[in-house]
Amino acid sequence: MDGVTVWMTIAAIGTKWASPSNPGITTLDPAGDASMISLLTQQVRVQDTLIRQIMKFPQEESRAAALPIAMSARRTEKATRLSTVVRTDREGEPIWTPEFQVAPPVAVLQLVTGRWVAQMVGVAAELGLADEIQTGPKTAEEVAQAKGLHPVPLYRLLRALASVGIFAEQEGGRFRQTPMSDALRSDVPYSMRGLARATNRHWTIRGWMELEHSIRTNVSAFEHVHGMQSFDYASQHPEETEIFADALDGFAALVGAAVVEAYDFSSIRTLVEIGGCLVLASVLAKHPAMRGILFDLPAVVESFSSFLRSHGVEDRIELKGGNFFEALPEGADAYLLQNILHWRSEEDCGRILKAVHAAARPGAKLLVVEAIVETSNEPQFAKTLDIAMLVTTHGGKERTYAEWENLLSATGFRVSRTVPTASFACVIEAVRN
Repeated sequence: MDGVTVWMTIAAIGTKWASPSNPGITTLDPAGDASMISLLTQQVRVQDTLIRQIMKFPQEESRAAALPIAMSARRTEKATRLSTVVRTDREGEPIWTPEFQVAPPVAVLQLVTGRWVAQMVGVAAELGLADEIQTGPKTAEEVAQAKGLHPVPLYRLLRALASVGIFAEQEGGRFRQTPMSDALRSDVPYSMRGLARATNRHWTIRGWMELEHSIRTNVSAFEHVHGMQSFDYASQHPEETEIFADALDGFAALVGAAVVEAYDFSSIRTLVEIGGCLVLASVLAKHPAMRGILFDLPAVVESFSSFLRSHGVEDRIELKGGNFFEALPEGADAYLLQNILHWRSEEDCGRILKAVHAAARPGAKLLVVEAIVETSNEPQFAKTLDIAMLVTTHGGKERTYAEWENLLSATGFRVSRTVPTASFACVIEAVRN
């Protein structure tokens, strides 16, 4: 093989990123450093097994679960033709090709079958498989006996999940925990089990099945199907209420922990968290001199008492019940809204922000924790989350920086800076005029 070999990209084949200075896909030295992995790369990792089955290419075994290895395609006429198509970059087209690239038909296959993987993860969460395997590696037969399941299809499910990084199969057919399956446990603060269960429920799926209705009418598909918003549906179906609450808690924990880590709260003496308690409790635990006010609906706010006691901050937090559309606690140094506004229409956001403005003194900070939609064509979770808002809410949406700036300016706030976090959300810091 000559020294200037072209590493053709057909399925999960490593390439270098195309760039304005080098618009074509370049060759990749096998010893070259990997660039940052994008969200699309995660899609490739998740469904790498499908690529191997369809393209029939050999691949080295990786020690890391679900990480594809760069490989050379066979030098056939078809392979060369497909590789050329992948490497072509036409003027005006988005350059989003990740480090581990796939041929367009395979990439589309991964996207349209992503629902299958989500269903697999949802079933694993529903059955509590991660909790069962947490006590030690087990065979499918052992798990089936403990859970009252059939061992043959259970093995097939565990094997498929292991191929995407959830559990890992060992010699002898035993399955052990992995970092991703660990996040499906029900007894950890970072649990995604509730979210996996909620997205797999029939009432959630039915809403998504009517996405086309939302595209045609700009009306919530969930409301079209169920005649009410998701919050109302969950509250009226007790068997779903706990699952829905766990999903929201998992979402809040993921974002809240990142916010506490990224934003400097040290200059704030009194912080009001509106519609939540996770950030407030964590921040007060780090800053002993700070005091807080937890504001939520009267029926909800008292339920946070035990959580606050577990963090040792109950004596520094005042619980206040009310309606954030009407009036809020006055005179605090800062007000925090985490993932509250994206659920709501422009009109409702305006009402909430005006209530904050009326309660805040001049110069007080407003901390809006939300996603900021980028204007580029690069993959971004916020853009997918925006479609979830279209499906499930009455006018809710994810917003661009310009949209956030306009919304805040119209209600008496000036954006001073944005602070990125390790999650998909940012802290948009604004000051009351």
